[in-house]
Amino acid sequence: QVQLAESGGGLVQAGGSLRLSCAASGRDLDRWTMAWYRQAPRSSRILVGSITSAGAASLRDSVQGRFALSRDNAKNTVYLQMNNLKPEDTAVYYCNLRDSRGSTFWGQGTQVTVSS
Repeated sequence: QVQLAESGGGLVQAGGSLRLSCAASGRDLDRWTMAWYRQAPRSSRILVGSITSAGAASLRDSVQGRFALSRDNAKNTVYLQMNNLKPEDTAVYYCNLRDSRGSTFWGQGTQVTVSS
Protein backbone atom coordinates (compact mmCIF):
# COMPACT_ATOMS: atom_id res chain seq x y z
CA GLN A 1 0.00 0.00 0.00
CA VAL A 2 1.11 3.54 -0.72
CA GLN A 3 0.29 6.58 1.37
CA LEU A 4 0.34 10.09 -0.03
CA ALA A 5 0.86 13.08 2.23
CA GLU A 6 0.00 16.49 0.80
CA SER A 7 1.00 19.80 2.27
CA GLY A 8 1.35 23.44 1.34
CA GLY A 9 -2.19 24.59 0.80
CA GLY A 10 -3.59 27.73 2.34
CA LEU A 11 -5.10 31.14 1.79
CA VAL A 12 -3.35 33.58 -0.50
CA GLN A 13 -4.24 36.80 -2.28
CA ALA A 14 -4.55 36.90 -6.04
CA GLY A 15 -1.12 37.18 -7.60
CA GLY A 16 0.48 35.27 -4.77
CA SER A 17 2.25 31.91 -4.73
CA LEU A 18 2.01 28.57 -3.01
CA ARG A 19 3.97 25.37 -3.29
CA LEU A 20 2.21 22.07 -2.78
CA SER A 21 4.10 18.93 -1.86
CA CYS A 22 3.08 15.32 -2.17
CA ALA A 23 5.23 12.68 -0.52
CA ALA A 24 4.67 9.00 -1.22
CA SER A 25 5.53 6.33 1.31
CA GLY A 26 4.67 2.78 2.20
CA ARG A 27 6.71 0.61 -0.12
CA ASP A 28 9.47 0.80 -2.64
CA LEU A 29 8.50 2.63 -5.78
CA ASP A 30 10.56 2.22 -8.92
CA ARG A 31 8.59 3.93 -11.64
CA TRP A 32 5.56 6.09 -11.11
CA THR A 33 3.46 8.89 -12.39
CA MET A 34 2.24 11.46 -9.91
CA ALA A 35 -0.45 13.93 -10.72
CA TRP A 36 -2.28 16.84 -9.18
CA TYR A 37 -6.01 17.17 -9.58
CA ARG A 38 -8.25 19.88 -8.25
CA GLN A 39 -11.92 20.09 -7.45
CA ALA A 40 -13.71 23.38 -7.03
CA PRO A 41 -17.07 23.56 -5.26
CA ARG A 42 -19.90 22.10 -7.35
CA SER A 43 -17.44 21.04 -10.03
CA SER A 44 -15.82 17.83 -11.19
CA ARG A 45 -12.29 16.88 -10.30
CA ILE A 46 -9.94 17.86 -13.10
CA LEU A 47 -6.34 17.10 -13.90
CA VAL A 48 -3.93 19.97 -13.28
CA GLY A 49 -0.75 18.24 -14.34
CA SER A 50 1.38 15.15 -14.02
CA ILE A 51 5.01 14.15 -13.87
CA THR A 52 6.70 10.80 -14.20
CA SER A 53 9.63 9.49 -12.20
CA ALA A 54 11.66 10.00 -15.37
CA GLY A 55 10.77 13.68 -15.36
CA ALA A 56 8.25 13.95 -18.17
CA ALA A 57 5.76 16.59 -17.12
CA SER A 58 2.65 18.18 -18.50
CA LEU A 59 0.24 20.85 -17.30
CA ARG A 60 -3.24 21.84 -18.38
CA ASP A 61 -3.43 24.89 -20.60
CA SER A 62 -5.07 27.17 -18.03
CA VAL A 63 -2.07 26.94 -15.68
CA GLN A 64 0.72 26.90 -18.24
CA GLY A 65 3.22 29.65 -17.50
CA ARG A 66 2.01 29.98 -13.89
CA PHE A 67 2.40 26.51 -12.41
CA ALA A 68 5.40 24.19 -12.52
CA LEU A 69 5.96 20.58 -11.54
CA SER A 70 9.15 19.14 -10.12
CA ARG A 71 10.16 15.97 -8.35
CA ASP A 72 12.65 14.55 -5.90
CA ASN A 73 12.92 10.86 -6.67
CA ALA A 74 15.02 10.15 -3.59
CA LYS A 75 12.11 11.35 -1.48
CA ASN A 76 9.34 10.11 -3.77
CA THR A 77 8.03 13.64 -3.58
CA VAL A 78 6.45 15.86 -6.18
CA TYR A 79 6.02 19.60 -5.94
CA LEU A 80 3.51 21.88 -7.59
CA GLN A 81 4.75 25.45 -7.62
CA MET A 82 1.84 27.79 -8.20
CA ASN A 83 2.57 31.41 -9.07
CA ASN A 84 0.33 34.31 -10.03
CA LEU A 85 -2.61 32.56 -8.44
CA LYS A 86 -6.10 33.56 -9.48
CA PRO A 87 -9.42 33.23 -7.67
CA GLU A 88 -10.44 30.56 -10.17
CA ASP A 89 -7.56 28.41 -8.89
CA THR A 90 -9.47 28.03 -5.62
CA ALA A 91 -10.11 24.32 -5.07
CA VAL A 92 -9.14 21.28 -3.09
CA TYR A 93 -5.98 19.91 -4.66
CA TYR A 94 -5.48 16.16 -4.65
CA CYS A 95 -2.33 14.19 -5.26
CA ASN A 96 -2.56 10.96 -7.23
CA LEU A 97 0.04 8.28 -7.83
CA ARG A 98 -0.02 5.49 -10.37
CA ASP A 99 2.68 2.90 -9.86
CA SER A 100 4.35 0.54 -12.32
CA ARG A 101 1.71 -2.10 -11.60
CA GLY A 102 -1.07 0.27 -12.63
CA SER A 103 -2.39 0.70 -9.10
CA THR A 104 -3.56 4.18 -8.18
CA PHE A 105 -3.61 5.98 -4.88
CA TRP A 106 -5.04 9.28 -3.70
CA GLY A 107 -4.10 11.78 -1.05
CA GLN A 108 -6.59 13.39 1.30
CA GLY A 109 -6.49 16.75 -0.46
CA THR A 110 -5.32 20.18 0.54
CA GLN A 111 -7.36 23.36 0.28
CA VAL A 112 -6.11 26.26 -1.79
CA THR A 113 -8.07 29.49 -1.50
CA VAL A 114 -7.21 32.54 -3.56
CA SER A 115 -8.88 35.78 -2.54
CA SER A 116 -9.49 38.59 -4.98
